[in-house]
Amino acid sequence: MDGETSSSLRVSVEDNNSYSCAVTGYEDYRSPPVYAPKVVTLSLTPTGDIRENSRVTLTCSSDANPAATYTWYKNGKPLNKNTQIVFSSIQSSDSGEYYCEVENELGRRTSRSISIDVKYAPKLPSVSVSPSSEVVEGSSVTLTCSSDANPAATYTWYKNGKPLNKNAQIVFSSIQSSDSGEYYCEAENELGSRTSRSIFIDVKYAPKLPSVSVSPSAEIVEGSSVTLTCISDANPAANYTWYKENEDSPKASGQIFTITDFRAEQSGNYYCEAQNSRGRQNSTLNLIVVAGNSTTIMHIIWLTVVVLMLIPLLLLSLWARKKKTLSSTTEPHEPVEREVKKV
Repeated sequence: MDGETSSSLRVSVEDNNSYSCAVTGYEDYRSPPVYAPKVVTLSLTPTGDIRENSRVTLTCSSDANPAATYTWYKNGKPLNKNTQIVFSSIQSSDSGEYYCEVENELGRRTSRSISIDVKYAPKLPSVSVSPSSEVVEGSSVTLTCSSDANPAATYTWYKNGKPLNKNAQIVFSSIQSSDSGEYYCEAENELGSRTSRSIFIDVKYAPKLPSVSVSPSAEIVEGSSVTLTCISDANPAANYTWYKENEDSPKASGQIFTITDFRAEQSGNYYCEAQNSRGRQNSTLNLIVVAGNSTTIMHIIWLTVVVLMLIPLLLLSLWARKKKTLSSTTEPHEPVEREVKKV
């Protein structure tokens, strides 16, 4: 090897030329050229829309001597050192801007960027309620449905299993008790659909005007039992208190108020008050009308029957007595008349 000689040449890494060398006198026998990476090309397989879970391959190539090394970048951050990126089951998280950098001792070159936009059906929709606290009648309430999807999803809201509207939101400017129910939404695009979990909207409200019923509903007889029942629509359920008009102290608590052995002095106006954490409401007044004691009535009935039975007997007796009186008055006068004739 004593006859070996060498020569060197310093060039800029920005120099795009290629270089070769030859032994003096043998210029026709040049060495293979060396050069920095040439134009970098990117390819994506398959072409067209990329759907989630499909197989996708990104390939980077460039002519260079000596052979180049490759570095892939995603959204500006280094990813790997291969000439290819293979997604055996690409996911939505793999969407982004990709490019590669090719480099050898003579220089480097960067490819253009390629965007991967993974299409996918809607993910499980989430449902939110605002405000998240207790829902009170008359307040403003917003239901929102959202789902990650590509292309963007359209939304359908359901209440108690029936379609309600086609918006991502339902806005109740003044929610009412009739709006209570089970709500869920469906997110849909061309690749599929997904249904959210259900949420129950439970609208709280003060008691409505109570209604009061009386049993028996006919005229109340002294000494009988009377039952008053109070009903009011309320959420949460109402507590009930019974009052008698012009009396401060409550007569009873509970939805049903029973008065046994009702007396005349207990007659009057009774009302109930329905109350919950949202408010209170009084019933209309109800007048309890009291008739006589049942025993007295029976006595009167029997007395009437007896009197009606005795009247014919009394009339018959009077008639018989009158007839007898007339008979006894007529008979003594006949002999006197005969005696007068004899004289």
